[in-house]
Amino acid sequence: MSANNNNNNDSSFRHVLRTSPMDFWRLWYVGMVVSTVRWLETVAMGIVVYAETGSALVVAMITMLRLVPMGLFGAFLGALAERFDRRLTLAGIVGLMAVTSSVLAVVAWTGTLEVWQLAVASFINGCGWATDNPLRRVMMGEVMGRNRMATAMALDVGAGNASRMVGPAVGGLLLASVGIEGAFVLSVAMYASAVAATLLVKSRMPASPGSGAVLARTWEGVALIFADRRLGAIMAVTVIYNVFAWPFTSMIPVIGRDRLLLGPEGVGLLTSVDGLGAFAGALVLALWLVPGWHARAYVGGTAAYLVGVIGFAAAPTPLLAGAALLLTGLAGATFATLQATLVYLAAPVEMRSRILGVLSVCIGTGPIGFVWLGWLADAIGAPEATAITGGMGLLALAATWPLWRRI
Repeated sequence: MSANNNNNNDSSFRHVLRTSPMDFWRLWYVGMVVSTVRWLETVAMGIVVYAETGSALVVAMITMLRLVPMGLFGAFLGALAERFDRRLTLAGIVGLMAVTSSVLAVVAWTGTLEVWQLAVASFINGCGWATDNPLRRVMMGEVMGRNRMATAMALDVGAGNASRMVGPAVGGLLLASVGIEGAFVLSVAMYASAVAATLLVKSRMPASPGSGAVLARTWEGVALIFADRRLGAIMAVTVIYNVFAWPFTSMIPVIGRDRLLLGPEGVGLLTSVDGLGAFAGALVLALWLVPGWHARAYVGGTAAYLVGVIGFAAAPTPLLAGAALLLTGLAGATFATLQATLVYLAAPVEMRSRILGVLSVCIGTGPIGFVWLGWLADAIGAPEATAITGGMGLLALAATWPLWRRI
């Protein structure tokens, strides 16, 4: 890459930082808060559930339940989002997640918290997560404009990845010092600030008057994916990532405790290394990535992530495990930034919510990977199962080369 290109990208990044409207930063803050709470609660719940059940499968299932709503309702929610004011809908969804965490905080405080309650809460909050692409990210795209979408997504992913540094570490520390109720109380306070930020958004995306029932509009989005080779290829890579790559995060508490002999604080800090790498990766992308490299970085990031998964599973020490997680963080930032960006830019303007809803369905295939990995981990051990699954992902990526080369 030439020096002129570097200078132009740096100038573009600074321009976005200077000129982005306040509504973008409010929506950016909402995403950062929701992501921080998600990681905080995932680590805290994983440690508690494993201590209660001793089952890697149950830990994977609890984490998986946050993804199930994407696969079940993602496309439908994308079409449904077009029928309501997106600002008020987003505020209501974040408020619902705050109520869920409030109930868990009270139950935990009384000492009656059970695993099934954590499972129900994970599913409810997963419904909120399923709306992020067709709601908040579409709003961000409309606020920022097409030409600044990639940089905006890099900043958004950077915030989400910063939360992966903070959330797991805070979750582990609160669990060790206060108990899981402390993690839920902090979650409620953070959700409340996100609701306030959402209500301060001045830009409006009112209900779309387009014709057709919600189910019919949903099918229009699905049909376009099958007809458009570029969109279909993007979705295929997304499925590979979510089935074979991302589910390994549910094994971090298991491998951290059983193989690396870490306590809650150590597991939280180890998990946060993944977020550190992802935050650094998002900043690099915002500064230097150019459109001509979008497709290469998207597929290459997926492959590098799978290599990092295998490295983490084989790591004999916390230091080497942290190095592998640093790689998964860097690669994951590349994947996450370009996933939504490529779909947003390739989809017709009037169908962006619907297509991003279908993207949520592809992300929602993750439960297949979580169930597989959890079952295999119980059968042969978490490190071995994680390495095998990462290898399967690399084989799947190689086998689908004729498809994703079209991106």
